[in-house]
Amino acid sequence: MGPLELLGHPVRLRIVHALRGQRMLTTQELGGLVADVSKATLYRHVELLLEGGILEVAEERRVRGATERRYRLRADRASITPEQVAQVTVDDHRQGFVAAMAALIAEFNGYLDRENADPIRDLVGYRQHAVWLSPGEVEQLIQGMRAAILPVLSNEAAPDRARYLLSPILFPVEDPPTGA
Repeated sequence: MGPLELLGHPVRLRIVHALRGQRMLTTQELGGLVADVSKATLYRHVELLLEGGILEVAEERRVRGATERRYRLRADRASITPEQVAQVTVDDHRQGFVAAMAALIAEFNGYLDRENADPIRDLVGYRQHAVWLSPGEVEQLIQGMRAAILPVLSNEAAPDRARYLLSPILFPVEDPPTGA
């Protein structure tokens, strides 16, 4: 199974999100982060990501006669290359978008279901803006978003940091006006 298929499933996307930032987690710890997913389903998807090379075993230790594994994300394998993007069909985009939205909805519901959820304090946002952009302006916008996001992608967990999910989505919803 290639990266498109591996990353194109909501549960696997959530596992990847949970392990970003150089985290190492057991399946039990992952289960706490995706509490709405059954253990059997979680184990199956972790195994698929492991077989596909997106996850690796960071360490193993014996716990009460069983082997406990801590998994880590192989960040270099957890993304789609420009060459792979060039091969993506319209249906692949549709399926990938549905998976991303399903993962996003599940993560948001998980946040709201927490006892201490406070969207005001946590500065939760889900705004949408309709803007007119030329191709050059789209490129400039993407470059600006990358410049803002890239420096924080390598942040590690710390007592004063909460893990946020940031999901930029950009697509044209209307063609340029004719005769303008």
